[in-house]
Amino acid sequence: MEKNTVYSDLIEKALTVRRNAHAPYSGFKVGAAILGESGTIYTGCNIENSSYGMTLCAERAAVAKAVSEGEKSFEAIAIAGDTKKPVPPCGACRQVLAEFNPGMTVVMATVTGECTVRSLKELFPHPFSKSDIS
Repeated sequence: MEKNTVYSDLIEKALTVRRNAHAPYSGFKVGAAILGESGTIYTGCNIENSSYGMTLCAERAAVAKAVSEGEKSFEAIAIAGDTKKPVPPCGACRQVLAEFNPGMTVVMATVTGECTVRSLKELFPHPFSKSDIS
């Protein structure tokens, strides 16, 4: 089975929620769908702000929605954008995702159907963690 077929539901949900993105400054709309250990999929889109530092990435929006619903363990996330090639999560999002599962699967997709699958550990091998605090 092709990798993008295994994650087709996640990709489809990320592509759908991408349309809701608020991106009046960059025009760069991104959607994310994260799969909780419970089997529930939570979605999020990027939300830009005129104070650029206040912008919320799609991945963090999906995590916030999931955590607010009580889900704190994740298996995979799909990220979809209208780009020539699949784009990975930014560094801040990698850190947030690693808080919940540093080994989760990251599916990066485009609106044209191109797809790349990596583990978060591969994309972000040394996250800051609770053990670094003590």
